[in-house]
Amino acid sequence: MNQSEAASRISQLRNLIEEYRYQYYVQDSPTVSDAVYDSLNTELRELENKFPELVSADSPTQRVGATPLSKFEAVPHASPMLSLNDVFSVEEVEEWVKRSTKLLARAPKSYYGEIKMDGLAASVIYEDGILVRGLTRGDGRTGEDVTINLRTVEQIPLRLRRDPSVPQAVYQGRFEVRGEVLMYKKVFEGLNKSREAAGLPLFANPRNTAAGSIRQLDPKLVADRKLSFHVYAVATEIAGISTHADEHGLAAKLGFKVEPHSAKMKGIDDIRAFIDQWEEARKELPYGTDGLVFTIDQREDYQRLGIIGKAPRAAIAYKFPAEQATTKLLDIQISVGRTGAATPFAVLEPTLVAGSTIQMATLHNAGEIARKDIRIGDTVIIQKAGDIIPEVVAPLPELRTGAEIVFKMPTHCPICSEKLVKTDKEAVWRCVNFDCPALERGRIIHFASKAAYDIDGMGESTVDALLDAKLISDAADIFSLTVDELLGVDRFALKSAENLISSISGRKHVTLDRFIFALGIRHVGQQTARDLATYFGSLDRFKNASPHELDEVDGIGTVVAGSLIDWLSSDRHQQFLNKLQAARVEPKSFERVEGKLTGQSFVITGSLGLGSRDDIAAKLEALGGKVTNSVSKTTSYLIVGDEAGGSKLTKAQALGTPQLDETALINLLNA
Repeated sequence: MNQSEAASRISQLRNLIEEYRYQYYVQDSPTVSDAVYDSLNTELRELENKFPELVSADSPTQRVGATPLSKFEAVPHASPMLSLNDVFSVEEVEEWVKRSTKLLARAPKSYYGEIKMDGLAASVIYEDGILVRGLTRGDGRTGEDVTINLRTVEQIPLRLRRDPSVPQAVYQGRFEVRGEVLMYKKVFEGLNKSREAAGLPLFANPRNTAAGSIRQLDPKLVADRKLSFHVYAVATEIAGISTHADEHGLAAKLGFKVEPHSAKMKGIDDIRAFIDQWEEARKELPYGTDGLVFTIDQREDYQRLGIIGKAPRAAIAYKFPAEQATTKLLDIQISVGRTGAATPFAVLEPTLVAGSTIQMATLHNAGEIARKDIRIGDTVIIQKAGDIIPEVVAPLPELRTGAEIVFKMPTHCPICSEKLVKTDKEAVWRCVNFDCPALERGRIIHFASKAAYDIDGMGESTVDALLDAKLISDAADIFSLTVDELLGVDRFALKSAENLISSISGRKHVTLDRFIFALGIRHVGQQTARDLATYFGSLDRFKNASPHELDEVDGIGTVVAGSLIDWLSSDRHQQFLNKLQAARVEPKSFERVEGKLTGQSFVITGSLGLGSRDDIAAKLEALGGKVTNSVSKTTSYLIVGDEAGGSKLTKAQALGTPQLDETALINLLNA
């Protein structure tokens, strides 16, 4: 066979194999046996080995075979991969429908409902119909390049399927779809059976396993995990694709798997029926789900409604009520955090709730345990609140045997043995020993966290390892670590040690607001840290702040000012700041953005459908506005959401401060 004949045969084989892949992995209706499919792949591989110059990136043989990577590259998304605002009741869905109708000044023509698959969001990009890049969602603006791994997923075509009804623009230039990487329940069960037989630890749930798999550096390992991919959106503007339903139809024609249970609906009655339909039926799906997604179908309306914070107004995620289960409460233990808060938590007999094995759950505080009459040895009802945080709902006293033990809050810290204290104003007991190892551990973890110094690789397990090795005693010691020191710790090899030192070195000069927040001063959150950074401008001014200056900072109340004075007047804390500066850790000045809201200050009370308070604050600050925690004479507007009340609203009414409801806020932001 000469090269010309080989090229013709290779083209035929690729087309036929691609058709069989589509039938098997997308349509779930194979027309040939696995043996036939494997035989064709073997012939293609042999021909490509004989004529390597004929190998192309879209060949089925190129799904697996690349060498493992050392790390993933960070790549900006062409357009943000947005998250969705969550709602937890039909009433909240109805409010979203009413709000959308009000903002559009008419009812949308239709809505689109689909299953919210429980996996890892990813973007897949094609150039001239050939797969060129795959990215994780990341932070929504920048993702990790996991192309090498997404190529192993059979439900992602290496080249777009040709269809005469598809606009030719799809096959010319850049085209992007977004979807969910997931692991089917049967695949997960089979994987765990194999691991159990091999004496390996079992994976917790399909969602985490899929997410962890796609971030493996070896594509052969990823291929063995048999991941799937379902498209939920087309991110490229294509003429003739005017609805979200059209996006799903286009993706299916191009060879992608789309969620088959999606449906168009006219209004809230159809939406309610869709929710009712899947309340129980979802448990029969072959993959995990934690809710439904409802989208305003018309793309034009979607764009018109815009974005608030990190979420579009035209779509929401309806979360199913938290799944519950019963299990035995084996013990109640105490965890101690960075502020000294001693929080009781339940140790449980392992049980499966909402797809995860639960062994521990929050009990909030001793008063809550007494109020619910929860006892050690009880059979208890547990749930994942919002499908996230496990909590003990209530005991089942009818199942008590008499051997149950009434919980008593310990009088001393379980870590350092110092006496616990509680004020009349708080429900929480605290360890007030500043030298308690639990407090220091919590302070270091907080210092390195994403909202503070954002040191990549400095998670809880790393902090624990460094403390155990006595390489650090406080957060300032992080900046004196060396590669050689890390190589003496079991969890570090040369590359991981170099990566961590590089990450630490690159974070020596964060902005002053991040620096202040990282200090972990009680009552000083991200917004207060921004207010302080704006007022003082430099670390030297902040560390020497007087009580009078703190009183001058807008938005700082008596409690926060007192906490700051206590912290800054401590010799220990001043020495810590000096230690950071000696390590050349110098924060950059923080400057507020100038914009149309410059000079205006806002306070938020109540809950809004537009997003969290942090999201709304970020939107206002991006336009030059300032968000504070308390109402004063200088407050321009009080933003009032649902269930607003208390001192903020009362004070605003007394001062005559103008109020904005959600609609007025939207108009202000979009003006």
